[in-house]
Amino acid sequence: MRRLAICMLLVFATAAISVAADETLDELKSRAQNALPQDRPGLFVQIAQLQLRNADKFFEAGNVEQAHQAVEEVAVYSEKARDAATETKKRQKNVEIAVRKMAEKLKDIKRSISFEDQPAVDHAIERLEAVRTTLLKEMFKKEKK
Repeated sequence: MRRLAICMLLVFATAAISVAADETLDELKSRAQNALPQDRPGLFVQIAQLQLRNADKFFEAGNVEQAHQAVEEVAVYSEKARDAATETKKRQKNVEIAVRKMAEKLKDIKRSISFEDQPAVDHAIERLEAVRTTLLKEMFKKEKK
């Protein structure tokens, strides 16, 4: 009986954790706007990563217009993450790593879509590379004495 109670408790705890981890895009956006400044870079990166997954799904399903909107949001929220990380001087390295991985994923997506859809993805890749460059310059700038 005791084992059954423990097993049931574990099952419910695991279910609660998985539900909490699967926040919707709108919930993440509202949390990011109301979050503390030092927490915003991570939330903005989560939003960008979620939109990147959505863009990939939209391209696979043939919903090109929605995919382009999702790709645009990937770039926008990556830039917001950069701005928040630069402003607070927190999580710059984490944001740079995440943006690099997202740029690589966009390059993979670009190879799998039609030629007509590639310019929007190219533009987003360029924006992500600009984000990375800015973050790297900020992280490794020399302090004037």
